[in-house]
Amino acid sequence: MVKVQVSTDELVAGRYRLLEGVHHEEGREGWHGQDVESERPVTLTRSRLPAHLREEAELRTAVRITRESEALGLVCPGRVSVVVDIVEDKDFLWTVTARPEGVPLSALLGHGPVDYVRAARIGLGVLDVLGAAHQEGITHGDLSPGQVWVEERGGVTVAGFGLMGASASPRVTAPSYASPEQARGEGGGPATDLWALGAIMYEMVEGRPAIRDRGGLEATFRAVERLPIRAPLSAGPLSPAIQGLLRRDPVERVPESVVREALTRILKAELDEDSMPTETLPIFRDLDAPPPRRVWGKVPLSRPALLGGALAVTVVCFAGLTAAGGLSERGTSASGPAPSPRVSATPSPTPSASPSSTVAQQAPSTSPSPSSSSSASAFPSPSHTVTEDPPAGFFRYTAPQGFSVELPKGWKPVRTESSADGSYRVTLGASGDPRTLVVTYSTQLTSDPVAVWREVDTSLRGDSIAYERLGDIRAVTYQGYKGADMEWLSTNDGVREHTFGRGYLIGDHEGFSLRWTTPAADWDTTANRSALTTFLRTFKGGSK
Repeated sequence: MVKVQVSTDELVAGRYRLLEGVHHEEGREGWHGQDVESERPVTLTRSRLPAHLREEAELRTAVRITRESEALGLVCPGRVSVVVDIVEDKDFLWTVTARPEGVPLSALLGHGPVDYVRAARIGLGVLDVLGAAHQEGITHGDLSPGQVWVEERGGVTVAGFGLMGASASPRVTAPSYASPEQARGEGGGPATDLWALGAIMYEMVEGRPAIRDRGGLEATFRAVERLPIRAPLSAGPLSPAIQGLLRRDPVERVPESVVREALTRILKAELDEDSMPTETLPIFRDLDAPPPRRVWGKVPLSRPALLGGALAVTVVCFAGLTAAGGLSERGTSASGPAPSPRVSATPSPTPSASPSSTVAQQAPSTSPSPSSSSSASAFPSPSHTVTEDPPAGFFRYTAPQGFSVELPKGWKPVRTESSADGSYRVTLGASGDPRTLVVTYSTQLTSDPVAVWREVDTSLRGDSIAYERLGDIRAVTYQGYKGADMEWLSTNDGVREHTFGRGYLIGDHEGFSLRWTTPAADWDTTANRSALTTFLRTFKGGSK
């Protein structure tokens, strides 16, 4: 490599003329240019060199970048930028490539967010390149919108392989897209690339980064490592995949194969809309959103889109699902960070426990009740055994999924979601009735229900749903199992709603949750309180 100092009016390395700036992000700038010797168009990217590369032999860096570019060019022809030269400039590195087709994704995002279908198409293109690289033992480690080039017809080219890879140092080019493990200086691997892909798809649908640049490397790295990420509001059925990729523990990130299947299903649903039976289904809301007021979406999605978007990660913790808002035509929601790493939880079931042994236990509150005028309701945790006939106006409902509960007459499932790991979520209600009961079964739960609710509570406070928690998060014993309750108020489509959520564990990472939502003005009516008491008294979990 030749050391040079360049301004935009000079030739880079005495050979490459800068013609037009095409993207700029923290630590990286790109230009269209020309090789004055061959008169070929090229693209030049100037990246800030991380400290470990400044100390590394110059030839070694150039060889690694060139080698990885050539290797991937063989397995992904036309989808990886071909490197033609490497130039060192003090603390920066110029990578000169043949000019890719299209424009940098960073430039595209300068015009605002894109719809979730286009985001899925671009994301799948990037994932194909990353998957091929990972099979060759190559990690990008430096992915950002400035490294993704998008063609008008949807083709994707990825640049930047070889600069960072699986380095043991945090990258310093575009820190907003660094993974938490990179921010901690732990290096990267395939899971690092998946985080970056999730961050890119998040920005595509939201029009803003998942983690904003803080004006300095260390400040941005601290934000990446510690700050919760608000669930995307405009991702539709893409939301579970994005949230699964943005899990802080790299072990818990959604695998490439699951993400690929989800993105493929979304695109297939879009293509098959006119040929497949469809029904008007709501757009997916995020896992920690408030429940719907029986408002159905107006975007027609075919059934494969619903199932593909579900993913195994849509039910990573009962709190996220009990707090889930179901679906709305806006596709907006409250958010919550991914749950903490799973810990084995093996409660000792005692189905024969007496009612006295299942009274709710108060847990220390993380904060005082947000409203002195609102008081949390304390509900008993009744015995698992159902010995009474259904009260007047109710009937015993047994779901195909295996659970059963006594419901108001006329109620039935109004929406069902399932995932490959056997988890499911069923929303129960009736036409014209603003109330809902949501039953969720999950196979990926943490061992501390109260702690998970606290995390959800913290994230909900930062959203625009007029969220207000009622009272403390309460540890309970329900049907002989460990669980937790939380109540809150939120506003949906201008209507104030009151939600009670209860989740409980039944084994290693397995559990159920019930979420009961009514208009807040009707919460304390005899009929609604009787309904909740009946649900809690008669619910019996089960799975197919």
